Amino acid sequence: MSSEIRNLEPKQLWNKFADLNAVPRPSKKEERVIAFMKDFGKKLGFETIEDEVGNVIIKKPATAGMEKRTTIVMQSHLDMVHQKNNDTEFDFDTQGIEMYVDGDWVRAKGTTLGADNGLGVATIMAILESTDIAHPAIEALFTIDEETGMTGAMGLKGGLLTGGILLNLDTEEDDEIGVGCAGGIDVTATRTYEEEETPEFKIGYKITVKGLQGGHSGMQIHEGLGNANKIMNRVLFDGFENFGLRISEIDGGSLRNAIPRESNAIVAIDAIHEEAFLLETKEQEAMLKAELKTMEPNLEIVVSKVETPEKIMDLGVQEGLTRAIYAAWNGVYRMSADIPELVETSNNIARVIVKDGAVKIGCLTRSSVESSKWDLANTLRSTFELTGCEVTCTGDYPGWSPNMDSAILKVMTKLYEKLNNEKPHVAACHAGLECGILGTNYPDMDMISFGPTIKGAHSPDERAQISSAQKYWDFVIEILKEIPEKA
Repeated sequence: MSSEIRNLEPKQLWNKFADLNAVPRPSKKEERVIAFMKDFGKKLGFETIEDEVGNVIIKKPATAGMEKRTTIVMQSHLDMVHQKNNDTEFDFDTQGIEMYVDGDWVRAKGTTLGADNGLGVATIMAILESTDIAHPAIEALFTIDEETGMTGAMGLKGGLLTGGILLNLDTEEDDEIGVGCAGGIDVTATRTYEEEETPEFKIGYKITVKGLQGGHSGMQIHEGLGNANKIMNRVLFDGFENFGLRISEIDGGSLRNAIPRESNAIVAIDAIHEEAFLLETKEQEAMLKAELKTMEPNLEIVVSKVETPEKIMDLGVQEGLTRAIYAAWNGVYRMSADIPELVETSNNIARVIVKDGAVKIGCLTRSSVESSKWDLANTLRSTFELTGCEVTCTGDYPGWSPNMDSAILKVMTKLYEKLNNEKPHVAACHAGLECGILGTNYPDMDMISFGPTIKGAHSPDERAQISSAQKYWDFVIEILKEIPEKA
């Protein structure tokens, strides 16, 4: 790990982040980071617990003079989103993240950085290890699998924690204090189809949509970023309408909480239309680039000749599929009527796979209003069922309703103004935080979310602001001093 990262200020924070980023920690494969965290707690001599689903809890007593303060839960998730650029050779299962400094930012070399939520984890580790930071009794809660199901938060049982205040360190703007978030549900459409022999007069092409920014499907869904699955579908739809294009395979997107950056399709077209198809696709690329030039200046649609595929989709299924993806809602569905500029409900068409007689389309639907979440989920369900798909709705998790009378909110608002000579932005967000889920078993816990500035989360453009990390660290230290006494 580069020494330039470890020499950044505050060193306590960046050193722990460097230690953490040396440990592979993909969602649902957290065995190594769980062992790493348990070993960390035990070496410090603190009570360290792994619960039945893999969450790790480390308990540190209050420092001298802070024993009467309310016990706090400091919480972050251990897993990270794994995304890399197409031309980056990297094995997330075995390699640590390779970081470097770029001006006021820390980045990774062609991959996600893991600042979401690694900087939160590193903060808690630094506090646990410290000997000169005043704080009340701490229950450090490190949850698993936040990014692909929140199963850690869902599996945390009541009674394991005694804290009265929870500090969630998973917000990505340093001037924001989070008081609420969206819930979510996975909507998955599947079906099988009969494959047909590819006619002799057809030739094979590979179509690639690439160069998109990608990003967080909650925090960035309103930004107008391109969705590779929707763009690919436009190309396929047009190719079928004009040149009899037939689909053999599609592989688009990756994780449900990441806006798709790339999509690949293997298709067959009539040889007689080859020249016209190539010209039309080039014109369509120019049109889409003009349409998305502000947000997606690096969009590319690459068409390359390949061996003619042996099998293609049943024609009727292909027509239904392309029409369903065209009709399926993607992006902002409804803005909040109560909180200015807050996205209430959205959907991300995250994954499209067509291969070997099977179709799978994965979506993540989010909303801060439960009824609106189900309204959009049922809209998607109806769209895909009309084409013969079986649709399942799984992984349902609740949102977190704002409590504007929160005692810790009042403490933190005053502290932020004192430290920064400006008011913080107190807001709910459209991302899925674990607070709502944790609140189901700990309904009386006073919860708040904050963190340093992180841009481009869930994409290889993820970066953490160095100056913001110092500002955030100073804020954390002051918050710990001002935790109110037990009621």
